[in-house]
Amino acid sequence: MIGKSAILVVLLSVSLGVQADAVDELLSEYRAKGAVTFDATAGRSLWFREFSAPKGGKPRSCTNCHTDDLRKRGKHVRTGKPIEPMAPSVNPRRLKERKKIEKWLLRNCKWTLGRECSPQEKGDLLSFLRAQ
Repeated sequence: MIGKSAILVVLLSVSLGVQADAVDELLSEYRAKGAVTFDATAGRSLWFREFSAPKGGKPRSCTNCHTDDLRKRGKHVRTGKPIEPMAPSVNPRRLKERKKIEKWLLRNCKWTLGRECSPQEKGDLLSFLRAQ
């Protein structure tokens, strides 16, 4: 008879394994949509690049809210809401849930770039973030 502790360990392991694969699943999808080899250096460049804001406002970049150091807390520029560190090395919850990754890439690309990110850009960004 299997003990409750053993069942809990198995369920937790399966759950963590599924979540840990979220980035890999997304990268596979982006490749299927025409993206090529993903490049963390290109993702870093995109992260720090400034984009024109609508109607001549201040230029926008990912660092506006997330700071230059992905290991530190950020702050939303409009609401002032704290944003936990993006670096998985200090925030293990980052990049674990596919729905959250997709939601925030869509929302933040539209706000920062003024458009949705391409599959290549998403893959490059995720490769950069995962390496932090």
